[in-house]
Amino acid sequence: MLILTRRPGERVVIGEDVLVTVMEVSGQTVRLGIAAPEGLPIYREEIWLAVKEENRAAAAAAADALPAGGAADAPPAESA
Repeated sequence: MLILTRRPGERVVIGEDVLVTVMEVSGQTVRLGIAAPEGLPIYREEIWLAVKEENRAAAAAAADALPAGGAADAPPAESA
């Protein structure tokens, strides 16, 4: 892990496309501004962990908990 000391207004560049700016420091709270390409998702860690857990739970759902069937089990369509 790289540990840096920055003051408000100072920046850190990540790769060629991400720019992190220290906006404000107040006590133990640091406000950051992040400039990144529009297609690059940026999450707070607690949100990222919650999404990962939801995805894990959905993937681990028992097969019998999911609705049975599909196109092969559907009755044939009536013809006019």
